[in-house]
Amino acid sequence: MDMQELIYFFENISSLQRSFILVGGITFFWSIESLIPLFKFNYAKLKHALPNFFFTLTTVLVNFSLAFILLLVSDWVSINGYGLLNYGNLLPLSVYIILGVIFLDFIGAYLPHYVQHRVKFLWKIHLVHHSDHKVDTTTANRHHPFESIIRYVFTLFAVAILGANMGLVFLYQSLFVVLSQFNHANININPKLDKFLSYFIVTPNMHKVHHHYVLPYTDSNYGNIFSFWDRLFGTFTFLNPSKIIYGVDTHFDEKENQSISSLLYRPFEKHKSSTNN
Repeated sequence: MDMQELIYFFENISSLQRSFILVGGITFFWSIESLIPLFKFNYAKLKHALPNFFFTLTTVLVNFSLAFILLLVSDWVSINGYGLLNYGNLLPLSVYIILGVIFLDFIGAYLPHYVQHRVKFLWKIHLVHHSDHKVDTTTANRHHPFESIIRYVFTLFAVAILGANMGLVFLYQSLFVVLSQFNHANININPKLDKFLSYFIVTPNMHKVHHHYVLPYTDSNYGNIFSFWDRLFGTFTFLNPSKIIYGVDTHFDEKENQSISSLLYRPFEKHKSSTNN
């Protein structure tokens, strides 16, 4: 498949095919977790996944409900040649795709993730994701509906600034989903292989540091697809996986963090300051 066929495929990808990528990724990594787990959790895997599946559903509903706006903006910038990627129509398609995915990842993933750790109210929204005590591939889409909207707005902004067509957007979103499932998966990867891959993409061992329960580790390794953003902006941190404890020090009640109603209410709770370790 050449680049033109790749873009054509994602321009015409159906909702069923996009759903298959989501469900297929979870199924695949969930199976791998059972074979080579990083941590041997003593938990009912399906019961743990239920709130995560609930928030996966809300994420899908938010994205599908607002997709028409993304389509309108993408069509407008493409037709009118607006955006950094369309400047002068000078970029070969392959370069357009590569740069497009790279900068959609920065504006649509790294940047909102960083901002949510810096703004108190947004952090309380993002706490839903961080308060999972058994991080596995289902944690990837454990986002409060408000967070889904925030990420959507940043993606919309990225599409407008870059001038990304829908084929590029759907390609990026598909990579986003699969890489997020991969780097949250509870899988044991050879440390040397993980370290090598982490110079290019966000790997499980790299991202797990972000889910350690205390600062400064919580405020590090924000990337989702590409790891070089963290290295470039000085937010990369390493911690041996054996020392990682999942959760957030301010919200360490595991029963409460499995309650959908408690998680939905979390943005409206009084702010609690994290501690350093």
